[in-house]
Amino acid sequence: MTTIAQDRELHSPAITPETQTFFDASARGVLMLKFCDACQRYHHYPRALCPHCFSERTRWTEASGKGSIYTFSVLRLGTPTPFALAYVQLDEGPRMMTNLVDCDLDALDIGQPVQVVFKPATNGTMIPMFTPTPGAAP
Repeated sequence: MTTIAQDRELHSPAITPETQTFFDASARGVLMLKFCDACQRYHHYPRALCPHCFSERTRWTEASGKGSIYTFSVLRLGTPTPFALAYVQLDEGPRMMTNLVDCDLDALDIGQPVQVVFKPATNGTMIPMFTPTPGAAP
């Protein structure tokens, strides 16, 4: 069976002072992560304090936009358009909850390489999502 991912209406995210830089970069097609200078680890979702060591010494860094599917679920019932909800293991380390788009939802697999793409919300805010890397096998 083939279920091709379709664009669907995306609700506008709540943008706070802690996430403003993240969404400003997304508008430019750039995925940003927070990096902690104290423990030398990346983290996502953006926040002022490092969730690993609680340091305030965090800064924004540009991510590669690459990763692999950690886990996913294809939702078909109760939604007008089937879609895949997933956790992507970013090459930098953190896992990011996201959608998998621009692909055959029935061909997705754990460990499959993915790359970031940006999709517009109803208010035009660009939201990072991921699509399988062309030609790459899991």
